[in-house]
Amino acid sequence: MVKVWNAAVNNRANAKPIDWRKRMSDNIAYALLVYTGLQIFVTMGALHGQGGSILPYFALVMLVAAIIPACRRFERRWARLSDAQAADPEFASFYRRDQRWLWAMAVGLPFVVTALFKLLALAIG
Repeated sequence: MVKVWNAAVNNRANAKPIDWRKRMSDNIAYALLVYTGLQIFVTMGALHGQGGSILPYFALVMLVAAIIPACRRFERRWARLSDAQAADPEFASFYRRDQRWLWAMAVGLPFVVTALFKLLALAIG
């Protein structure tokens, strides 16, 4: 039992300190990769289904225009932290909240906007 306790204490002592700035930056990078992949596949599906309509292309432009400022806002919010704040475990709940919003946008936005443009194409066409 003592060996297990000592191993746990040593692991914590050797663990990298928390840096909420880096963690959020990493999440933004991964979310943008997922977002881009979803955007390509979801929008390409809409492109094949719309024939010669320009609406799917407009959706692509709108999706890019929507995600970049949002990600930049998340990045700026966390980059403003001091070194002490960046290592403060009290920021965990704020980090989780922003992480949930970021991933909800990255995964949901391509589907929502593409669906809206498909509905718009049905209404006009």
